[in-house]
Amino acid sequence: MSQHPSNQRIVKAGGRALTWIEMLGLLVIAIATLIAGAQEIADMMARREVTLGDLLLLFIYLEVLTMVGIYLESGALPIRMPLYIGMVALARHLILDMKEMTETEIIATAVAILILAAAVLVTRYGHARFPSESFSREDPRR
Repeated sequence: MSQHPSNQRIVKAGGRALTWIEMLGLLVIAIATLIAGAQEIADMMARREVTLGDLLLLFIYLEVLTMVGIYLESGALPIRMPLYIGMVALARHLILDMKEMTETEIIATAVAILILAAAVLVTRYGHARFPSESFSREDPRR
């Protein structure tokens, strides 16, 4: 069964529109990340101090930009990138707020980091053991 020609045009136009919306969203994310990184750098310069929390935050921004770049190149979002970002964000939270956290909150945050690390390991094992045909096995970012 073939689609009616007008339906095919609608599907193609809808696909193009969604692609443009996707690109616009990625551009907004990239620009917002660059602005946030520049603001953080300006704040460090104004304080004349660079802390571990600042560096981890800049690393998170860099990972977001890398994730946008990979998505633009491949059209797919590698699941490990958000896991890495989550681990760094939780580590940053633990480092910055440890004095105000209870013992239970510290343990819960550490366990959350371990769960994300285990998810990365499971994902890596799955990609190595059961490679997808659409992705290159040599790509270290997946």
